[in-house]
Amino acid sequence: MLKGKQSWVFQNLPVIASAGVSGGPFEANGNLSEDFDVLHDDLWMGEDSYEKAHRVLMEEAGQTALNKANVQKEDVQFYIAGDLINQITPSSLSARTIQIPYFGVFGACSTSMEGLALASFIVNYHGADHVLTGASSHNAAVEKQFRYPTEYGGQKPPTAQWTVTGAGAALVSAKADGPNLPVTTSATIGKVIDMGLTDPFNMGGAMAPAAADTITAHFKDMQLDPSHYDLIVTGDLGRIGQETTYELLQNNGLKIDREKFKDCGLMIYKEDQPVQSGGSGAGCSAAVLYGHLLNQMKQGAYRRILVVATGALLSPLTFQQSESIPCIAHAVSIEMT
Repeated sequence: MLKGKQSWVFQNLPVIASAGVSGGPFEANGNLSEDFDVLHDDLWMGEDSYEKAHRVLMEEAGQTALNKANVQKEDVQFYIAGDLINQITPSSLSARTIQIPYFGVFGACSTSMEGLALASFIVNYHGADHVLTGASSHNAAVEKQFRYPTEYGGQKPPTAQWTVTGAGAALVSAKADGPNLPVTTSATIGKVIDMGLTDPFNMGGAMAPAAADTITAHFKDMQLDPSHYDLIVTGDLGRIGQETTYELLQNNGLKIDREKFKDCGLMIYKEDQPVQSGGSGAGCSAAVLYGHLLNQMKQGAYRRILVVATGALLSPLTFQQSESIPCIAHAVSIEMT
């Protein structure tokens, strides 16, 4: 059901039946390592290129989610996935392996919630019994495309963020066996917001207005107060972007408890890891949500959360042509049954 101007309400409560999360060696030393299902001890992951290793991450996360739910891929109607690499190649190659009818989506780092919103919509309206959705990123592959190859050793400013090597996937189902399962209750689809920023090393600052716009739209459409949620978590704004978003929300009249406003890019790594402003990448919010946050919900730490994944829709081409950075954010609310 459409509510307000930008939001869907999922009256049939699609179930997140299971989830799988894979990661790299830097994530294995991070703050949330215990919430990963698969961790690799090197970035190559047995492949001869970083892009192929990127594909492996998504395949592992997706297969793990299916195994946990004891659901065969033949029983899954759709697979929705995306990443940051040329024409979402790693996701498409994972679809070649998984062999489930495939929707490839691109929302940059907002892809995780774009996929979850679409999967929930399809299941809610009886378009499928099961939809597998996920997002991924690989530090060396993404840095090579959008910044400098990691071997180059280029210095980064404090505003820069560290691309997560990780993938998260969830199986969204019409119904699932077992108690204590999370369900999706609503989604707010964001608009593209471009404030004219051009610095590719300050993604958090560029994405903050889009995050604030979507969060504001969510509470307006749903006619809710921020206190409705135990946690509001952004995708990967990092320190600068999160502080900017919080200030913008305050200016918009949304009084959010600072302790209940967190960012996946600030949660995934330890304080002593050299990640500048925090983590980023399409796999950041996917890994943190489908690993750590869902585990926390099942353990009773949170009953209702709003996940707002943010994305900078730039490319090497737009940067070379001196375009500013258009940004977007999508939000999905998740509750425990």
